[in-house]
Amino acid sequence: MKHIEIRFGDSIEKHSAEEKSFEEMFQSVNPMFCFSKRIWKPQMDIFETRNEIIIQAEIAGVKKEDIVIEVSNKAIKISGHRKTNHPDRTATYRLAEIQFGQFERVLYLPSVIDVEKVTAKYANGFLELYLGKLSRENIKSRHNVSIDFA
Repeated sequence: MKHIEIRFGDSIEKHSAEEKSFEEMFQSVNPMFCFSKRIWKPQMDIFETRNEIIIQAEIAGVKKEDIVIEVSNKAIKISGHRKTNHPDRTATYRLAEIQFGQFERVLYLPSVIDVEKVTAKYANGFLELYLGKLSRENIKSRHNVSIDFA
């Protein structure tokens, strides 16, 4: 069974607006500007129930082994790589909306999670993470873990 690597710790990197590169500033103006080098951000939903936080990420075409999930007490970082799927390199693009290459997304968690209750599922291009909430009196230390997909 294939695994997605999930790391627990306090060192999730964050990028501020001042750190945006020249290329990132112009990607909304021209999607082909530095098309292959920019880091893209997949669309995600985050919601919570009484007992857990659920995150859904739309990352069709990404292999499970190309996904890395890092969890800290404050945030979750989902990153990875989607390989280019261009049938003919000599073709002229008329529309280029599908993003390839490195992706990364950092989401700040609304509650502290229980690292013993973290599961992931990846099907039909959607990654779903289920993060069990931790009560304030049961806060535990974080550690590295691999999670099997259902």
